[in-house]
Amino acid sequence: MKMKELEEATGVNRETIRVFLREGLVPQPERSGRTVAEYGDQHVEAIRAVRRLQRENRLTLSQIKELVAGSGTSKRVDESAFDDLETLVAHSEASDQAPVPLDSLVKRYPKARQDAKTLSEIGIIEIIETDQGEALSLTSAELVSIWGDMRNAGFNDTLDYSPDILGFYIEASDFVGAWEAKTFLEHVEGRRDVEEAARLVEAALPLMLNFFGLMRRRAFFRHVDAIRHARETSDSRTLDHRAHREQ
Repeated sequence: MKMKELEEATGVNRETIRVFLREGLVPQPERSGRTVAEYGDQHVEAIRAVRRLQRENRLTLSQIKELVAGSGTSKRVDESAFDDLETLVAHSEASDQAPVPLDSLVKRYPKARQDAKTLSEIGIIEIIETDQGEALSLTSAELVSIWGDMRNAGFNDTLDYSPDILGFYIEASDFVGAWEAKTFLEHVEGRRDVEEAARLVEAALPLMLNFFGLMRRRAFFRHVDAIRHARETSDSRTLDHRAHREQ
């Protein structure tokens, strides 16, 4: 959409929108020429988020910038600000991270393109089309690289290991993430300001990831032992049954 359509969609005039752009609170538009700017849903979302923070939480643009940057502000804000700040942080991070060319991964992981396609088909990552070719977000590139390291460790086609077995993780990670988000908001929302809440999240996520990883490792080996024991018991019973029939 053009600037006029963006004004109509947000109810904000172009002069104010340009201020938001200069302050870095709204992502820069796509440009097909020196004077032709294209805006999308992400711009509408960001502008609406800024306006709500201004009106409902009485935040200045400087205070919003401080919160988005993670440097905090002395002003306490209502819990209603969380969603809008999350929107702005997401758009800020997306604009700060340039897409990773898929070709750059292929140099290190020969099957990166094939793996990226499979991971995209099952909904774990999204392949971005750019003027320079296919690319990935930083997180998606890291996921493809991790699978490449899995291949290098020996989990390859000879063992029938391929990324399509990872579909389970979509549901599992969504379940865990939903529970963690619900629990976090139940205990923190309304009790801590946004700055303190952001600090808690930053500290807790890597700790809980490690905690969950250790529990998974323990469960993995417990189930491996249980499966092997069940098979050995089954084989033993089969042999006993055969011996009994031969007598």
